[in-house]
Amino acid sequence: MTRDAAAHDVAAHTVPLPRRPLDPEPESCAPSVCPDARTRHWYENDLGWATVPGRPLRLLTGMRFDVLDVPAEAGTGALRHLAPGSPVALKGDRMELLVAVGSAEEMPGLLDWLEWSAVTLDLRVLGAGDAMEAPLPPAGAHTPEPPGAAAPGAGPVQGAAVWLRPPGPGGEVEASLPAMPAVGRAGSAPDLVRLVDTVAAECHRVRLRRLRAGLPTACRRVQPLAFS
Repeated sequence: MTRDAAAHDVAAHTVPLPRRPLDPEPESCAPSVCPDARTRHWYENDLGWATVPGRPLRLLTGMRFDVLDVPAEAGTGALRHLAPGSPVALKGDRMELLVAVGSAEEMPGLLDWLEWSAVTLDLRVLGAGDAMEAPLPPAGAHTPEPPGAAAPGAGPVQGAAVWLRPPGPGGEVEASLPAMPAVGRAGSAPDLVRLVDTVAAECHRVRLRRLRAGLPTACRRVQPLAFS
């Protein structure tokens, strides 16, 4: 073997092989192929509601609506004070009533004015900076299915949020949300004062029933500093 051939043979064994290209970054899930993306697309594009990045999908409160979170058995007694198009969600044994933006800030003073502030209530409000779990879109909502996708009809995951009264199409829910009386407010809008008074009374009854039955009672008092 010549000197040049020997040098070439040594170089061939010492030069590392080309590195394998890295796998490409996974593309973002398009609405046409990903259930989570379809749901997010429906909330953001059809309703105009802001969502929070990440999973599970959550809806940002304090922008288009606030949320009144109460025991389901207490919320049921207040449904009569809502407009037919006022959205209501269920999550486990909790009911989430959508109310007008700003209701979270009004709640401590409103409960005080209604003389409920001294009573322990299992009641919570979500406002600016908070978020609620996004219920699955209702049946019939326009969320395009990809080819080969599973047929609709499978129920939601146990314990996941679901719509009891889903938001209507068009993204205009504000007119149906309970709000404080104000100049220029539509006369058909539900009265937040009456709703809160009813919910507070129902929460108090639920707590008393649980105490008499020896069951634990959850206490979610309104915390004004949480909404600043």
